[in-house]
Amino acid sequence: MTVYNFNAGPAILPPSVLSQAQEELRDFAGTGISVMETSHRAKEFEAVNNEVEARFKALLGIESGYRVLLLQGGASTQFAMIPMNFLGADQVADYIITGTWAEKARDEAQKIGKVHIAATTEAENHNRIPSQAELQFSENPVYVHLTTNNTIYGTQWQSTPETNGVPIVADMSSDIFSRPFDASKFGLVYAGAQKNLGPSGVTVVLIREDWLDKGAKNVPTMLRYSTHAKNNSLYNTPPTFGVYMLNLVLAWIQEQGGLAGMAAYNTRKANVVYNAIDNSGGFYRGHAVADSRSQMNVTFNLPNQELEKQFLAEAKAQGMIGLPGHRSVGGVRASIYNAMSIEGVEALASFMAHFAAKQG
Repeated sequence: MTVYNFNAGPAILPPSVLSQAQEELRDFAGTGISVMETSHRAKEFEAVNNEVEARFKALLGIESGYRVLLLQGGASTQFAMIPMNFLGADQVADYIITGTWAEKARDEAQKIGKVHIAATTEAENHNRIPSQAELQFSENPVYVHLTTNNTIYGTQWQSTPETNGVPIVADMSSDIFSRPFDASKFGLVYAGAQKNLGPSGVTVVLIREDWLDKGAKNVPTMLRYSTHAKNNSLYNTPPTFGVYMLNLVLAWIQEQGGLAGMAAYNTRKANVVYNAIDNSGGFYRGHAVADSRSQMNVTFNLPNQELEKQFLAEAKAQGMIGLPGHRSVGGVRASIYNAMSIEGVEALASFMAHFAAKQG
């Protein structure tokens, strides 16, 4: 039986990447040993480390002005690390609240400096992205923070908001490199790798070079971005296998036509599932409003919880795993990240149609 992995993270990886990692598992770069046994100071691993940064920048079409850092601790550490470095006690950062992870980022920042809420969709259980007209920025924020895609609620920014020239700090953990974006609008972008870029354990940070010298000097060494930039992300032992896998995934994205190719493919996949919802006569009800729908996480409910339980059980029996929704919204969540195949979403849509017809 074919298994389709709809888990929200750690999530599906490209089959060709897994096959290559399997082939090289015991002989990395002709060394005769695994990458997991290779010193992070070895020239073979340093080559991988450098290649990650080069491929990351190439996919974004940037040659200078930014560094790519490979860190640990996930997005949750970034929630605190960003204000520790860039938000002074008497300064203000603006946060746009569109879900649980944005709330967690806000909570950490409030421990460091002042936070202004530029907009929030909490009253609607985060079923939409605020419009540009709703964004009320403070007078002089040091940055504007947003979460580009909300895994729990199935919403996604359809375009980058205008912030009057204030640099944006973005958590892109669940939609990074699913589509192109203009890096020049961002001071810092961060993402846990475990959804679109590789296995868990690596956190990728894209940071503007002119921000590195602005970071607070009284922050512990390991929590300063400048530490990792000066040491090429090798200040301490990195998660070497995760970095190696990240490099393979970036190469795979390049092979798919880069970010434009991924965007076209992801739009096609998302349309398959959303059409199954919209054509169900109301049997399936999407959580996100239509103009805020995520192309990475499709969230929906059935008429009642008993049917949802039956749906999930039958889907799992047919090889579709990872579909239970988050407790905040319940129902079903299909995470269809970059590596999810068109066959996977078509199998889900077909099952949805048959299940709805069976229930009458």
